[in-house]
Amino acid sequence: MQRGYGKMAENTREIVLDTLLVLERGEEFSHRLIKAVLDKYNYLEERDKAFIKRLTEGTIERQIELDHYLNQCSSVPVRKMKPLIRCLMRMSVYQLLYMDNVPDSAVCNEACKLAQKRKFGNLKGFINGVLRNLARQKESLSLPDRKTYPQEYLSVKYSMPLWLVERWMESYGEERAQKLLEGLLEIHPVSLRFRTDLPETERGTLIDAMEQSGVKLCKSSLSPYVYTVENTENISGLPGFAQGKFVVQDVSSVLAVEAAGIRAGDFVVDLCAAPGGKSILAAERAGDAGKVLSRDVSEGKVSLIRDNIDRMGMRNIEVSVFDATGTDQTLVGKADVVLADLPCSGLGVMGKKRDIKYHMSPKKIANIVGLQREIIESSWQYVKPGGVLLYSTCTINPEENEEAVRWIVEHFPFEMEEERQFMPGEDEADGFYYARLRRRENGCEIPVLEGAD
Repeated sequence: MQRGYGKMAENTREIVLDTLLVLERGEEFSHRLIKAVLDKYNYLEERDKAFIKRLTEGTIERQIELDHYLNQCSSVPVRKMKPLIRCLMRMSVYQLLYMDNVPDSAVCNEACKLAQKRKFGNLKGFINGVLRNLARQKESLSLPDRKTYPQEYLSVKYSMPLWLVERWMESYGEERAQKLLEGLLEIHPVSLRFRTDLPETERGTLIDAMEQSGVKLCKSSLSPYVYTVENTENISGLPGFAQGKFVVQDVSSVLAVEAAGIRAGDFVVDLCAAPGGKSILAAERAGDAGKVLSRDVSEGKVSLIRDNIDRMGMRNIEVSVFDATGTDQTLVGKADVVLADLPCSGLGVMGKKRDIKYHMSPKKIANIVGLQREIIESSWQYVKPGGVLLYSTCTINPEENEEAVRWIVEHFPFEMEEERQFMPGEDEADGFYYARLRRRENGCEIPVLEGAD
């Protein structure tokens, strides 16, 4: 027998509806809000929290596709619906199409109950008619014709804004762009990086303890210290967390820091360090004889770094608030390695932050590129001659990655030594880019950029 769809089912759906309404106003990012909602309703049974999480995330992730199908079955376009009805219809269609364990009749009935409860009882007939019509047609719902409108087809099928599909098709070609879109819709579990100085036997004991609690761990093929973790929403409750045995960090970020070639005794500056994963790994590599200066733009971000380094017991990291668009003259020519993990569009981590694609635009990307350049102009001098600038972002946009690095090499005394772009659908990692740039030994002059006074 299916689980009951009584008061608790109605309540979980109402929690989802209220969450979607907040996101509709553009006041929050989904990953933060969903975490806050699950924390607030932590007293619910695990199955109910899992239902809330899946329905909220799925509705956000598939929004463009859901709207496309709704417009086929509704006399009122989605864009003209009242916000509450629009959110209610989207979450209902997601259940019809992607949650097979929920009966179609329950989806329709619960949607009508919620509409009545939220003072839209006069629209119950409309809601019921559209949803039941869509349920009957769900095996024959049509996408845009791929041959005639390939960009529109991919946009709807993978629920990606059209401008991004067009950009990626231009950059990567249709076949690779589709593979990328498929990869972004895959499940992207959280990754844990165990301390590099943790004995293998102790790491094995911790992994056994986690798995005994029902958590599923899978070792990365790219790093011996990184494992993906599933079946848990409470990383802080895992064995070893409070004792600083691991930190949350994707394997792509780990490999970027490793690519910097940090050695014992090095002085490392991490420009935009929150929440501190790269600083911590850099400190492990620099050792007691080395030092990491870990900075970010606000006290809120710096507090995240402090929390992590205190938990991990790191003694060779200095933390401070500093705006990377300014130049700290005391650091000029001092750093063996500068980690420049710069602000970016975040398009490589959409599998974990599902609504980034709706917040981004070509104009915003252009502004981000300008900010990246401002930070590099202010900070490149920190790298001593012969030292390393490690540039990285969590995006898959060439304008913020390869093109940005070409600009650095053209304008400043650096040579490219290594670069790597991780792609969803191709790599077992988030979408991420890094480039290791070596400052030339004779590159001490300060170039004058075009437009400078």
